[in-house]
Amino acid sequence: MSLAQYGADPLHSRGRRHAEPAPTARTEFQRDRDRVIHSAAFRRLVYKTQVFVNHEGDLFRTRLTHSLEVAQIARTIARNLGLNEDLSEAISLAHDLGHTPFGHAGQEALNQCMADHGGFEHNLQSLRVVDELEDKYADFRGLNLSFETREGILKHCSRRNAKKLGDVGQRFLDRSFPSAEAQLANLADVIAYNNHDVDDGLRAGLLSFEQLSASRLFARVHAEVAGRYADLQPKQLRHEVIRRMINELVLDLTEQTRRNIADSKATSIDEIRQAQLPIVAFSEPMGEQSHELQQLLRSCLYRHPRVMRNTLKAQKVLSELFAAFSAHPDLLPESFRRAAEQEGVPRAVADYIAGMTDRFAIDEYERLFDPRRL
Repeated sequence: MSLAQYGADPLHSRGRRHAEPAPTARTEFQRDRDRVIHSAAFRRLVYKTQVFVNHEGDLFRTRLTHSLEVAQIARTIARNLGLNEDLSEAISLAHDLGHTPFGHAGQEALNQCMADHGGFEHNLQSLRVVDELEDKYADFRGLNLSFETREGILKHCSRRNAKKLGDVGQRFLDRSFPSAEAQLANLADVIAYNNHDVDDGLRAGLLSFEQLSASRLFARVHAEVAGRYADLQPKQLRHEVIRRMINELVLDLTEQTRRNIADSKATSIDEIRQAQLPIVAFSEPMGEQSHELQQLLRSCLYRHPRVMRNTLKAQKVLSELFAAFSAHPDLLPESFRRAAEQEGVPRAVADYIAGMTDRFAIDEYERLFDPRRL
């Protein structure tokens, strides 16, 4: 499908922080995607928690598999709408690069540790990773991604932080919106993590079909599948329900966004940015059902005793690592010791810990606090 007039054209990108020659044999957004995939931060996502800690089982989602699933959903919808698939994919693959080990529990712990130093938010950290922390190129720090990819990575931001970020933070000050591709990647993230957390929760035995039937979306699709197939095994039933829920959400988002674009009469990416409301959206009924499912997961899965036990462990590990490295920055690797001298110890320690995988954080904790480890 050809690029719609309101899609992000790589030939008219707002550019990069550091000027580079135009790429050959690929577009600017393809180059962004490739740089993300080849980054160390992307590789580390394979050992970072989504909901279940990495060692709990090989079949549970990690940040890496989640990011791949977000990218797949985003590309599908982008193609349906005539948006730029490569930009949607680049944003999707990069959106969790700054996430801590141990999922949201790790973020909460690190945010508490950084409370007196500006706090910690994984969304801002993802931008920091691609702008500063990846250090492999001779001519610049970071990955030097295009403005369009960077604005998509930064999904939300306080005005205080936005003022420090220059062009990519400006929309949070003037209350405009990012590109349709960025909006799409954000909602593809919602579709992916809701449905795949349902999948992992059922597989782990922490959720039941009965609990999930309190969600109108799940109950409707479950009844449809159960009525059509009488003798499905639980694994098949789970898969059939989840894939149909994803399909319903994708189709609804596609059709509602088409209506929104037609109503807005947008003819350019800048008109998408200046619209009165986000152009990429679910219909109101589907938006309510998606939110309802998200709330059910929050109460039944994310607060399940087994998950909360790991949350407490994660918070203990990260908070004690932060305290130890802050008190003894000489224990940091050399590159982070240099960063501590330039940007302060708390920021350097937060960067170091945020970049850890689950298992590396556990190993580092044991090396520091287990007298049997040297």
